[in-house]
Amino acid sequence: MASAAALLLAAAVVALLACLALADPPASEQSALLAFLAATPHERKLGWSASTPACAWVGVTCDAANSTVIKLRLPGVGLVGPIPPSTIGRLRNLQVLSLRANCVSGAIPDDILRLSALRSVFLHDNAISGAIPPGVSGLAALERLVLSHNNLSGPIPFALGGLAARSALRLDGNRLSGKIPSIANPGLKVFNVSDNRLNGSIPRALSRFPADAFAGNLQLCGTPLPPCSPFFPSPSPAPGTGPSDGKPPKKKKKVSTAAIVGIIVAAVVAALLLLLAILFCCKRSQRGARVDGAKGTAAAATGTTRPPASSGDGTGTASSPKDDAGTSGSVAAAAAGGGTGEASRLVFVGKGAGYSFDLEDLLRVSAEMLGKGSAGTSYNAGEECVSQC
Repeated sequence: MASAAALLLAAAVVALLACLALADPPASEQSALLAFLAATPHERKLGWSASTPACAWVGVTCDAANSTVIKLRLPGVGLVGPIPPSTIGRLRNLQVLSLRANCVSGAIPDDILRLSALRSVFLHDNAISGAIPPGVSGLAALERLVLSHNNLSGPIPFALGGLAARSALRLDGNRLSGKIPSIANPGLKVFNVSDNRLNGSIPRALSRFPADAFAGNLQLCGTPLPPCSPFFPSPSPAPGTGPSDGKPPKKKKKVSTAAIVGIIVAAVVAALLLLLAILFCCKRSQRGARVDGAKGTAAAATGTTRPPASSGDGTGTASSPKDDAGTSGSVAAAAAGGGTGEASRLVFVGKGAGYSFDLEDLLRVSAEMLGKGSAGTSYNAGEECVSQC
């Protein structure tokens, strides 16, 4: 009886091993892998064939029962181009995806982000472009996300802060911009966002990582990097968070745009008023100079000494113009030339040449100015001068 039982047990084990050897993932998963390989150029031959079990293919790992694919590792096999949609995304039980060190380009397909069992994604050292899709928040079981050294751009999604099970996040060597979201995850052991275009202050929850994890971002500041400048304040905390001491944050006084514009306008108006005042003073000074010059010229032409009486030859001046009222004629006043050294004097021409008149006598009558010349100004006093002077 004992020998019969042993034989039955051995037969059962052999049958089980045979079943396991013949087990294979579903046909949908096998066709998804073949479609991925056919649509993606690759340098190395992988030897995938529908005539062999998929669990035995290079880079493909199945579960213990060989019933489904749980890992796909194809590092450095020369894959070129984008990941075709509806290929890898059909591996519903996939836990590990590694396509590192290839030439994979394009964006990350959305169907990969719907693999709820995915725990590790290694896509670093490729040419993947575009933004990190927000759908990454749907990977609830994700623990390691490595997207280093690609061409990713745009901000880091805030959804990454909600993945509590994550232990490694590497986004270094891309073109990511904007601020770093606060990731308050004590289980995060590996973090690196260096060599990007990030700005703002480093969240307090991530300040425990070394400076190398943030290096290469010129506009990034805060612990462990140098402190932020007071002219570029730190971003406001997320809603529901506040300072650790419980005190309300102090409001910083900032000069409003309207105040700056008002200051500029006031300065311009003051400058214009000052310029107008200067121009007014200059005009007034020039006008005063012209008036003083005209007065000086009149004084030089009229303010003279009375010349001595002539010898009575008919061309000189008499000693008393008021003694004889019967004489009339034309009177000309002129300044003597500066070259003769004589003072300015009044010269009388005509019938009144034999008499001497001063300026006061001439001002009492209505004299008529005949003209101005190089020798002085000429007046015509006529008969009125003889009768009144």
